[in-house]
Amino acid sequence: MKQSKELDRLFQSFLQLKSLEECYAYFEDLCTIKELGDMAQRLEVATLLDQGLSYQRITEQVDVSTATIGRVSKCLNYGPGGYKTTLEKLEDN
Repeated sequence: MKQSKELDRLFQSFLQLKSLEECYAYFEDLCTIKELGDMAQRLEVATLLDQGLSYQRITEQVDVSTATIGRVSKCLNYGPGGYKTTLEKLEDN
């Protein structure tokens, strides 16, 4: 992804949120319900892949296509590390 001042500002805005309530309010304004659901599904897929579940088990647990699982898997294994960092931080909480 190419950096830009607009993306920097967007990401800085995320870092300013201090509670789940603030996140819900901001993301409901920023994204559609479908977009939020899709992002939540991808994080769940990343979590399950990280736990070693098979594609078949993931499709049984999460209503998502194997193509989406494949994209998340590719990011998890070969991407810049965003999923791994996030999953580690979530484990710490």
